[in-house]
Amino acid sequence: MAFAATSEINAARPTHAAELDSATAAARYVGDNCLTDGPVGRVGLEIEAHCFDLLDPMRRPDWDRLTQIIAGIPALPGGSAITVEPGGAVELSGPPMSGPLPAIAAMTADRAVLRAAFAQEGLGLVLLGADPLRPAKRVNPGSRYRAMETFFTASQTAAAGAAMMTSTASVQVNIEAGPQDGWADRVRLAHALGPTMVAIAANSPLLGGKFSGWRSARQHVWSQLDSARCGPVLGASGDDPAGEWARYAMKAPVMLVRTPDAVPVTDWVPFADWADGRAPLGDRRPTEADLDYHLTTLFPPVRPRRFLEIRYLDSVPDAVWPAVVFTLVTLLDDPQVADVAAEACAPVATAWDRAAQIGLGDRLLQEAAVRCVRAAAQRAPAELEESMQQLVRSVEEGRSPADEFSDRAVKYGIAPAVLQMAQGEA
Repeated sequence: MAFAATSEINAARPTHAAELDSATAAARYVGDNCLTDGPVGRVGLEIEAHCFDLLDPMRRPDWDRLTQIIAGIPALPGGSAITVEPGGAVELSGPPMSGPLPAIAAMTADRAVLRAAFAQEGLGLVLLGADPLRPAKRVNPGSRYRAMETFFTASQTAAAGAAMMTSTASVQVNIEAGPQDGWADRVRLAHALGPTMVAIAANSPLLGGKFSGWRSARQHVWSQLDSARCGPVLGASGDDPAGEWARYAMKAPVMLVRTPDAVPVTDWVPFADWADGRAPLGDRRPTEADLDYHLTTLFPPVRPRRFLEIRYLDSVPDAVWPAVVFTLVTLLDDPQVADVAAEACAPVATAWDRAAQIGLGDRLLQEAAVRCVRAAAQRAPAELEESMQQLVRSVEEGRSPADEFSDRAVKYGIAPAVLQMAQGEA
């Protein structure tokens, strides 16, 4: 098993203390451990949902209330772990399953249990890429997130950092890295698909009570953070993904140092400088554990973690997220469909901002999206027929989930639209 259900918190627990004596040694460690040679097929899903109080949707449920509810939920049928994001969004992290359909079925079952448990406590879980109603506010008291706030303030990205941590939500798809001789093509395709899939899954037209001017305000928020930490690892080409990830990690500034609590680094210190001794942090050289922790503070749209962690999808409604997940996995894991996807997405492979702002309103992005979803739909099993048909129809009409929510917000008002979704109304 190449990967398992994991939250950012759980992934950030250093367990080994071998000291690194140079940036070269650190880069070698990253390159040697970032991808695992093996067959494709396993799929893991993580879905974040904004949590709203059904009596007062402007009020964020506090940490104690959220954790008490979660503590009372028995083991979920699909095996997902439940965690709380900095702003109170609730995340389900599923275990790896043998293909997209089992992963989707397990996550669907777990979401049903979670929704029911929260509804019983007067809370609703809403699948949107950004919080359309409330201002950014942290409720998770963890030292990691306090330190991240300090780092973002020091780097003059406080507003974007706060929005990223507390007001965004995604559907994350984890897939195997695949056979080593295919890593370059596979990682290139995962990146090239990004703008097209951002346009298909765009579902955050509002942020903090206002229309943002972007179909995916979530993607726009991430783009406002420093590209050394959040930009793509690869562009349209790249034949050494492990080496490029190692170079990316060495150039990225250190955000936090564990002591054991997270301590923010408020100067711009590339990890390479720490490893080479040019900027000793905590009066010491970094260890392999420090490097592992550093990697958890890098947020590119495709992140190598032995498997590939695909992070560029907005959280989308229950009616279509299964189809979006199946489409993305099929475009990457089915060789014939992958060839179609590579050709279809080539003209828009680096159009990240256009995808986030205009989405399927852009002719080239819509053309790529139509080809991709149609190709995936031909492989869809009967269990996903309804979801796939809805996705294909929407893409052919040039509409993403963002358009559906915008229409609802205009018709009913933002707060009523949120409450409708929180109460499970389609």
